[in-house]
Amino acid sequence: MANEIQPAELDRESILTLEDPRFSSDRVAIVTGAGSGIGRATALALVHNGLTVVATDVDGEGLEETEERKEELGLRGEIETVEADLTDDADVAAIVEAAAGLGEVTYLANIAGFQHVAPLEEFPVETYDAMQRVMVRAPMLLAKHCLPHMRGGEEPAGVVANMCSIHGHYVTRDKVGYNTAKFALRGLTQSIAAEGEGDVRSFSLSTSYVKTPLVVNQIADTAQQRDISEREVVEKVMLEEARTKELMDPIEAANAFVFGFSEHARFLNGADLLFDGGYTLTY
Repeated sequence: MANEIQPAELDRESILTLEDPRFSSDRVAIVTGAGSGIGRATALALVHNGLTVVATDVDGEGLEETEERKEELGLRGEIETVEADLTDDADVAAIVEAAAGLGEVTYLANIAGFQHVAPLEEFPVETYDAMQRVMVRAPMLLAKHCLPHMRGGEEPAGVVANMCSIHGHYVTRDKVGYNTAKFALRGLTQSIAAEGEGDVRSFSLSTSYVKTPLVVNQIADTAQQRDISEREVVEKVMLEEARTKELMDPIEAANAFVFGFSEHARFLNGADLLFDGGYTLTY
């Protein structure tokens, strides 16, 4: 039986479209985790806004599906896919090299990540290390390679965005790898802003639960385990403390990246966009 709650299907009308002279085909945006979920939605939203996008993921089939979706939607920008492993330093360097060959590297969206749930005493160290490499070390290394391309122009030259989480503000149990990585990403964001010298901005985006395939499958499993409906899982388990009892769609997170990259967000530097439906700061 199909899950009651399904990932939202992205359509052109749901994509935020902004007028920005720097949203042009000679400017390149790198998007990690672009084979699914928020990464795919962000890659497609930036393409729709006229940028050339380097979409990268370890999942080659997922990247092909992202390309197919771009064609189905008739989006006007160009997309170049680069299959890469973010735990491999040579692959990370190759992503930026590919982007530099397509135009002026201007935007970097570090979105790739994964979750593992286990008590601290049982948490596999190799999994913890992999999470830090994908969600902390790779974003730092990508920024390191991108910064020389972003600096030196006649106008503010680049923006680095990092996909954070409400777990970068407070923690829940059994998620030590994810919690640690997301707190670290906020520190990385602020470090990039501190060294950007007004030329390179940086910001992070923190959301609550987003309706990605991974989360939807977790909902179905939890509903079965607890013998409750999927809607009850969302409202009483996942979003019990939130004020908005609804999962965010991936395109809503992607639209926040579009805004954050645009000239409309020129004072967004070193800060975190907390789009969590009142989860964190209301009681």
